[in-house]
Amino acid sequence: QVHLVESGGGLVQVGGSLRLSCAASGRTFSDYTMGWFRQAPGKEREFVAAVNWSGGYRLYADSVKGRFTISRDNAKNTVYLQMNGLKPEDTAVYYCTASPTNALPRSPDQYLYWGQGTQVTVSS
Repeated sequence: QVHLVESGGGLVQVGGSLRLSCAASGRTFSDYTMGWFRQAPGKEREFVAAVNWSGGYRLYADSVKGRFTISRDNAKNTVYLQMNGLKPEDTAVYYCTASPTNALPRSPDQYLYWGQGTQVTVSS
């Protein structure tokens, strides 16, 4: 079992920045690919970014590429999502998630553990 707790969400203006953090506890953090998903009201949960166990490989959704950066600190059991150049369409609940695969999956079905989510609201 891996327990995930997100933090860092909030209200920000267009063009602003936020850094989300996700603290993990339980099983060995470095055994897992870590990902971020988001879900806006009335929409399906969508992939945002993923990072492999070492942090050496990263994958991004086209909609956030060049604006968001995913990283991890295995010594702190924490994964981060640095979000710059925020847009109103980035408004959503952001979820941290862990997958036991060595790949970088885009499908939520490939992820085993989920946090409770943190709200990000971008105002225009």
